Amino acid sequence: MAIISTRQGLIDYSLRRLGEPVIEINVDEDQIEDKVDDALQVYQEFHGDATTRAYYQHQMTAADITNKYVTIPAHILYVTKMFPVNNSMVQSSNFFSFQYQFAMSDMHNMTGSGMTGGMAYYEQTQQHLALIDMKINGLPLITFSRRANRVHLHSDIEDGQLTAGKYVAFEVYQTVDPTAHSSVYNDMFMKDFTTALIKEQWGQNMSKFEGMQLPGGVTISGRQILEEAKGEITELRERMRLEQEVPPDFFVG
Repeated sequence: MAIISTRQGLIDYSLRRLGEPVIEINVDEDQIEDKVDDALQVYQEFHGDATTRAYYQHQMTAADITNKYVTIPAHILYVTKMFPVNNSMVQSSNFFSFQYQFAMSDMHNMTGSGMTGGMAYYEQTQQHLALIDMKINGLPLITFSRRANRVHLHSDIEDGQLTAGKYVAFEVYQTVDPTAHSSVYNDMFMKDFTTALIKEQWGQNMSKFEGMQLPGGVTISGRQILEEAKGEITELRERMRLEQEVPPDFFVG
């Protein structure tokens, strides 16, 4: 079986499944392109295999501070957390702050006679201090507006912790780009769903000529094709919801 790796390959596969070239599929090229776009949108928004976790780094600007939001790329679907890139306790310039003194005291208690134990122990210490920082300060409070592609910032701006020039990192879930990952076109759900959507469009087109006899005495029922396609679409959506969709609360940060 040939592996589909292009958009056109997916279109050709779907048309063959519907009967082409034995049967003429009465769907315009623009309509087919629209249905592929619809299939990709459903796949990217709801299918578990179409999203990947990543970390998006951003350098704060004066406009970000004034607006109290950060604009992010459109391919990012969810933002769950925001982290300052630098550890605020270890690199704090305020040596008399409670957080800094607590961290230094805790580090002294762990090391006993100074920084010994090599890089492994140093890494464990850094992780422990980061945990203390999170417990004391908490993670920055954010809300994500997906359609506006904005992450709204709250407490850290009022506290003066976020300033222009400082880097922050967002834990995000982003869509898999089919132009970079061509295996999307060979996904079984994508193949089935694209075929069903094109079939639905075919049924809609042919239902306008219901009862007309084609050359050779063949009569195609557009209404029947349309109803079959709607049933297939419903079944595929339900199967994806039960077996492949990421639970909504997974993205609640």
